[in-house]
Amino acid sequence: MTRSLLDLFPSLVRRDRASLTATLIAPPIALAVAILLNLLLSVAIDRDPATVLHAMLLEPFLSWASFSEVLLKTGPLLLIAQGLAIGFRARVFNIGAEGQFVLGAIFASAIPVWFPQATGGWIWPSMLLLGAVGGALWASIAAFWRVRLNANEILVSLMLSLVAIQFLYFLLLGPWKDPNGFNFPQSVLFQYDAMVPTLIPGTRVNVSLLLAFAASLAAWVFMQKSFMGYTLQVGGMAPRAARYAGFSEGRAIWLSLLIGGFAAGLAGAAEVAGPLGQLQRSIPTGYGYAAIIVAYLGALHPLGIIVSSLVMAVIYIGGDNAMVSANLPIAVVRVFQGVLLLSYLIAVSFVRYRLAWPTATRNPT
Repeated sequence: MTRSLLDLFPSLVRRDRASLTATLIAPPIALAVAILLNLLLSVAIDRDPATVLHAMLLEPFLSWASFSEVLLKTGPLLLIAQGLAIGFRARVFNIGAEGQFVLGAIFASAIPVWFPQATGGWIWPSMLLLGAVGGALWASIAAFWRVRLNANEILVSLMLSLVAIQFLYFLLLGPWKDPNGFNFPQSVLFQYDAMVPTLIPGTRVNVSLLLAFAASLAAWVFMQKSFMGYTLQVGGMAPRAARYAGFSEGRAIWLSLLIGGFAAGLAGAAEVAGPLGQLQRSIPTGYGYAAIIVAYLGALHPLGIIVSSLVMAVIYIGGDNAMVSANLPIAVVRVFQGVLLLSYLIAVSFVRYRLAWPTATRNPT
């Protein structure tokens, strides 16, 4: 009998159990593939791949000043990714962390904007708390629409990010615009007590990095040791079994989105109260979208997310270096991030599946 062309290629067959080896090697393989493709892209646009590789992956570690900036960016990426990963493991896909990050920055900025003369050690903690609440409130809109109206939380949360950015522009071009800011779309500079304390003297690294590591520990305890975390994981892995056991799907959606929004809002508050020192139009940094890559590259595990957030921070700082030393377009850095996620998703598919090659068959005589 003749065989079709598709019979000549291997097929994916589900494994009896997840492959531990594939789980461990998927992230480094994805990173290696992304680096290789990025170098090929550099050659295609007539850039020296050796210079690009040195600038993106080595320069961030060659000086304390560069590495301190890596630590600075690790904080918000780690904080947002830990919050998103909890929802992702429950199959609740919050794609609007960027908007929640912006709302957190706006809520936190309300204190120094409305009370510019206020003093006291209560200001920056209040800003962080208010920012976290703002992010959670913004995420609650997507939760309400999903639970009450069965609207897709992916689309709703993503569209809300665009609304949040427009609201930011309205404030900075209108009621919150600094009257002495030479017509720039920015708020007044925050007073000293509205700034998050520096963690490492001589750098911009602040205590928000400690908050990110504390959030990582809390995420591990919540998902591994608490009954609510267990119900979220069961709901994600086996929705029918979760409903049969009486676990509330609506509660899982609300909790997942609120946790993600709280973490993103806290990161936004730490950004304006830390390295920026004022509310600016550039506050949508892309951390909310990059944190999605961080969460999946870390296999949705708190420990893995710590490592992947550091990797993504290196890509951020290395990309800035490459734009200067290798004249690399910013679009190439964005492509690198997207290819990294795509490579990981392909590599991680072999955790649950394996390649099965077709067996040879003889034609009947």
